Amino acid sequence: MLARVGVLVLAVGVLAALPVGAQARSVKGCVIKAKTDCHGKNLSGANLKGANLKGANLKGANLYGATLTNANLTRANLTIANLTIANLTRANLTRANLTRASLHGATLISANLTRANLSNTILDYANLTEANLYRASLTEANLSHTNLTSADLTYANLTSARLFGADLTSAHLFYAIWTNATCPNGFKANPSCSA
Repeated sequence: MLARVGVLVLAVGVLAALPVGAQARSVKGCVIKAKTDCHGKNLSGANLKGANLKGANLKGANLYGATLTNANLTRANLTIANLTIANLTRANLTRANLTRASLHGATLISANLTRANLSNTILDYANLTEANLYRASLTEANLSHTNLTSADLTYANLTSARLFGADLTSAHLFYAIWTNATCPNGFKANPSCSA
């Protein structure tokens, strides 16, 4: 009996030592934790506010309308994921792979997309106000009618990106690569697009 009590006390002590919120939760069959594998899962409309999904495999996941505010998606694989109208305000997407993902109408206000791969990504009508896109790859991305007000696009690669109708007011465009990009006015960059 004493041994059982000792094991129970030990188990309770271990659980008490974990930080609050450290226990992984499951949302629509996906365990919400760092490095989780939720490839192709349907997480549409899910509330993932503040979730730690660092290094997670979310390739092809349906995150339509999901709330990911303040989420940690550092180095996450979001290739071909559906993030249409998702809220990623202040999310950390440093070095995340969003190749061919759909972020149509998504909110990425103050999101950190440093060195993120957004090649061939659909970002039309998205709000990236004050987003950090330092050294991000936006090759062939669709940024039509996207709000990039005060966004940091320093050293961003915008080769063949489409920015028709985009708002670049007060955007930081230092050393951005504009090869063959379509500017907000509909003309090709020569040699760059201006804010």
